[in-house]
Amino acid sequence: MSSASSGSSPSVAFTGSNLICVRGGRVIFTGLNFSIAPGEALVLLGPNGSGKSSLLRVMAGLLRPFSGSIAWSGEVLANDPESHAARLHYVGHHDAIKAVLSVAENLRFWARLHRPDDQADEAVAAAMEAFGLTRLAGVPGRMLSAGQKRRANLARLLAAPAPLWLLDEPTTALDRHSVGVTEKLLQRHCAEGGMAVLSTHTDIDLPGHRVLQLDSFAPSPELSEILL
Repeated sequence: MSSASSGSSPSVAFTGSNLICVRGGRVIFTGLNFSIAPGEALVLLGPNGSGKSSLLRVMAGLLRPFSGSIAWSGEVLANDPESHAARLHYVGHHDAIKAVLSVAENLRFWARLHRPDDQADEAVAAAMEAFGLTRLAGVPGRMLSAGQKRRANLARLLAAPAPLWLLDEPTTALDRHSVGVTEKLLQRHCAEGGMAVLSTHTDIDLPGHRVLQLDSFAPSPELSEILL
């Protein structure tokens, strides 16, 4: 495990430069840089309130940074946000499960966004099997437990391929077996050239991952006053 670089280079695919994030009238982090190349995983660490979730939302294009920029292979994301949305999966604290749709229908929705229709059903079946959801295929989202919703949300990583995964505490509410499935899924994704960024408060088996300590980018009181 090594520390994340504070700079960027032309070879990396996904970069952030001089990022400042402000939420609710408070400066969350400042002067933050990151770089992620294909095959790499970046783990965000830090105490509650240090900006792990905010950074993931900035990376996903769901939250605009107060200052700084994010780029994919040198192209600033703000210039083409739709292309960026199509290349990533963001799994946040709130599981994106439609209450009225069954588990299979939820996954089929995501699969058809990223695969031809004739491949979607096979991909959905494989994803449900991997996360132990096959017997729940016809159960509406509103009937699922917290752990089942989390497994269904993570299963879309398999059902619908995307090169960039942004995961906010992905192992929350999972049993030990499902944690192991998620770890193997992350390992395979990176081995195949994918990229992953995740926050966590627990140890995760992800060999070779790099670390970004969010509390290292906490603003000084003086800087907060200047910015706000």
